[in-house]
Amino acid sequence: MGSWNDFNDAKSNINLIPKGTLAKVRLTIRPGGFDDPSQGWTGGYATRGSTGAVYLNGEFTVLEGQYARRKIFTLIGLYSPKGPDWGNMGRSLVRGLLNSARGISDKDMSPEAQAARRIGGFADLDGIEFVARIDVGTDANGDDKNEIRSAVTPDHKDYAAIMGSQHSQGTVPPAQPPLSQGQQSPQGSQPQQSSQAPSATGRPSWAQ
Repeated sequence: MGSWNDFNDAKSNINLIPKGTLAKVRLTIRPGGFDDPSQGWTGGYATRGSTGAVYLNGEFTVLEGQYARRKIFTLIGLYSPKGPDWGNMGRSLVRGLLNSARGISDKDMSPEAQAARRIGGFADLDGIEFVARIDVGTDANGDDKNEIRSAVTPDHKDYAAIMGSQHSQGTVPPAQPPLSQGQQSPQGSQPQQSSQAPSATGRPSWAQ
């Protein structure tokens, strides 16, 4: 142990989960109160940043293993005024986590698999559990932080062991139908109720 007044040999408090670690996580969406019914963004889940970018503020909690109860904060992009890349990255992550949570191979294009990749609203993502590949990125100050950029599907050899026996056979659970006006997701109540009516155009294009 070092001298009481010399802290040069003290360990840093940075305790990152190693890049590439696979872990079962639960997504909680921290509501931002932004709605755009024309895009299908209702329920107060989305957040609009100062730059005009729109995203889901994701809190991912590790459920099991060495890093259980650790939280990882990652934004899921919906829209950026700078171009489509932000939204496309968000779509890719949502596709992956749906595949992982519902036990679908990413290569499976059967009608059942395609139905399971559709959601009725953001409430279907709030509380969803899947296998994530944990990454390391940087925060606004340039410091290292954990992020989640991709999900692990049943194609991976370690998926069944991490996810549990529920999805080990690769079965596809039924997809949730789109929500009708005034109906809440069966997975739980929405964090906020918007005064705006849902979009008349049905499911948003990003959720297809």
